[in-house]
Amino acid sequence: MSLLRAREAVMRHFRASLRSHGVTEQQWRVLRALSSVGEIEIADLVRSTFLLAPSLSRILRDLEARGLIARRTPARDLRRSLISIAPSGVALMEEIAPQSEAIYAEITARFGAERLAQLQDMLRDLEREMTAFGPGDAGDVGEEA
Repeated sequence: MSLLRAREAVMRHFRASLRSHGVTEQQWRVLRALSSVGEIEIADLVRSTFLLAPSLSRILRDLEARGLIARRTPARDLRRSLISIAPSGVALMEEIAPQSEAIYAEITARFGAERLAQLQDMLRDLEREMTAFGPGDAGDVGEEA
């Protein structure tokens, strides 16, 4: 519960900015993940965004309809689908970035750069330990992870 409360306290500051640009938290998560790769398969995007496949499918459909992402099917394997961020998606990210960076700066100022770095290290350690502990129940991975 402590992790969820902390996440909610942080995300509360980002929601208004995202909403003003017509983007949900989950859509933003997908755009951020896509911005760091050229193209990615849907299964890999599920893993990197911690979204359930049915939810990701809906999110991708919405982002594609808005022209923020591109989807292509490789000719050599029509069962696969590759997703990439479209130029308009990059432009939207660049538009939102200054607001996000200002929020990150405020969080750093309030919490302290050293404490924030320690927290990030500790969260990475927790993730690594829990991953090493075992896979858990794949059905537990949700949109609020």
